[in-house]
Amino acid sequence: MNDGTRGILEKPRAFGRGCGLGGVLVLRRRAARKVIIEHSPPTSRTNCFPALILPTPQSDSSRRQVKLKPLYLRPTSPTPANNRDRRRLQRLRKKEYFLRKQKPKPLTAREKRALGVHDLPKEEVKYEIFKKLNSLWVEYMWEVLELKKVADKGPMITAMAHGAKLASADFHGAELQVVRSRCVSRVGVKGIVVRDSKFAFVLVTEKNEMKTGLVAIPKEHTVFRFEIPIPALPSTDNDQPPKPDSPKNLTFELHGSQFENRPADRANRKFKWKNLDYL
Repeated sequence: MNDGTRGILEKPRAFGRGCGLGGVLVLRRRAARKVIIEHSPPTSRTNCFPALILPTPQSDSSRRQVKLKPLYLRPTSPTPANNRDRRRLQRLRKKEYFLRKQKPKPLTAREKRALGVHDLPKEEVKYEIFKKLNSLWVEYMWEVLELKKVADKGPMITAMAHGAKLASADFHGAELQVVRSRCVSRVGVKGIVVRDSKFAFVLVTEKNEMKTGLVAIPKEHTVFRFEIPIPALPSTDNDQPPKPDSPKNLTFELHGSQFENRPADRANRKFKWKNLDYL
C-alpha cells in the first residue's frame, strides 16, 4: 500500500445461495472515502447469472433468406375515439359477417342478357353440329315411347297411353317445323331445337340464313310438327321381306299455346285433358 492509505480487508458476506463474493476492499483516505466492490467469478457449480447463448453466425445465403423473409402482420384498426365511432364499427362488422354468411343472389334476366350467359358463339352455331344432338334425341324418344319393346305388328301409340309422356318430354335436339302460325313468314321454318324456353323455341336452321344462325319461334298461336323414325326391329323370319306399306316415321303435331312451360316444369307436372276451342 501507499503511505497515505491503508487497506482493510473485511470478511466477505454471502449474497445468495451458490454465489461467492471475492471480497470487499475498503480504501480510506484522508480527503475522501471510496468503497469498491469487486465480484469474483463464482466458485460453485450453479451459476446465478447465466450468460445468453446467441446463435452462431451462419453462411451469407441463410442470413440473406432470413433478412428478406416477409413478415405478415394482421391489419388492425385504431381504437375508436368515442362511443359513436365504436358503435359504427360494430355495425359494420355485423354487416360484413352477415354478407359473408349470406348466399349469393341469382342473376336476373336483364343481367343474364347483359353478360351473354345463354349466347352461343357464332362459329359453333351450325346445323351439322346439332345433327348429332338430333340423333341422340331420337333414341331418347324411343325409350320414352317404348318403341323398341313393341311386337312385330308395329307400334301402337295412343293419346291416353303416351300423351302425358310426350307432354313431359324434353325437346332439346328435336327437329321441328312450323305448319301453322299467325305470322305467315314463320310457316315452313324447320330446324333443330337449341333452346327450349317458356315462351319460345330457338331453332338452328339447315341453311343458316340468319346472321346469328338461330331463329326464335314463339310458342303462342303456333303449331309445330315433328317426326320420330320407327326403329328397325330384328325379324324372326329371314325369308319374309319387309312390307312396303309399313309406315317409316311417326308424325306428331305440337300446339305451342298449350306448351308454354319450361322443360323442368313439364317434367314434374300432371297434365289434364281438356278441349281446345280454337280447333
